[in-house]
Amino acid sequence: MSKGASIPNVFHFIFGLREQTEPFHLMHYLCLRSCLEVMRPDAVHFHYHHEPHGPLWADIRPHLVLRRIDPVTPISDYRYDDAEVAAFRYAHVADFLRLEILIAEGGIYADMDSLFLKPFPEDWRSLSCVMGRERPPAGAEGSLCNALIAAEPGAAFCRLWLAQMAMAFDGSWSNHSTLLPYRLAQAHPELIHIEPESSFFAFDWTPARLDDLFLREASLPEPAYSLHLWAHLWFDAGRRDFSLFSGDLLTVDYLAFAASSYARHARAFMPENRTPSRLRYLSQRAILSGRRLRQNLRRALVR
Repeated sequence: MSKGASIPNVFHFIFGLREQTEPFHLMHYLCLRSCLEVMRPDAVHFHYHHEPHGPLWADIRPHLVLRRIDPVTPISDYRYDDAEVAAFRYAHVADFLRLEILIAEGGIYADMDSLFLKPFPEDWRSLSCVMGRERPPAGAEGSLCNALIAAEPGAAFCRLWLAQMAMAFDGSWSNHSTLLPYRLAQAHPELIHIEPESSFFAFDWTPARLDDLFLREASLPEPAYSLHLWAHLWFDAGRRDFSLFSGDLLTVDYLAFAASSYARHARAFMPENRTPSRLRYLSQRAILSGRRLRQNLRRALVR
């Protein structure tokens, strides 16, 4: 690590690269509020192109430094072969923007589907760059997830990564964003401090662990500082290949009454002046039960 390096106690979030047609969601509110209350940052910089709206946004907005950005990157005009992957262009654009922000200013970048549990160690502030291991995709030796990156301004690892990112971009989810930093860390271990999977990604992206997050309670390892929620795999109610849970079921009623790992840790950051209803929660449980029944019927028909 570089001597005298200092990671500012400033958090950066990127959001609103697409037009905001729905009110600011509870999951995103909980991310920001848990950051403010647990991490006690000097500032939270909210980088956006389309500003969010809705009651929860009105609640959290005064606590943020709002910074409008132009989402132009080397892959803004990339022609995807897969239409499903193309729907996540905004996420790939954010992969570039986060490094540009950290190189220019330093601080801690986190995805908006994060939940903060306890403060990071103070001695991390003297490091140059910090990332965490994640469960790698099939066939990969290892992966460093870019959902959380702490870096000093001008961090050498981030500069090296950004310099190679456009060439590594192939339209896939991981090659430029998580596999490339792993390869660079293997080649230049002196430039980065790597945390174990338990620090930020204790519940990985597999269906069983997503169920541990949202549908039942599971133990959390002691080193866990934050949780990543892998929202792109389950948030859309039309997607069922990773989880039957979806964003429409993540409500204040769910937070108040669900026996799940996420609800247990997130309910401390419940928005004020929202009264949860057990009746509404039971109605949401019925929706989930219906999804499970239909899934089981489909599986039985396949057999």
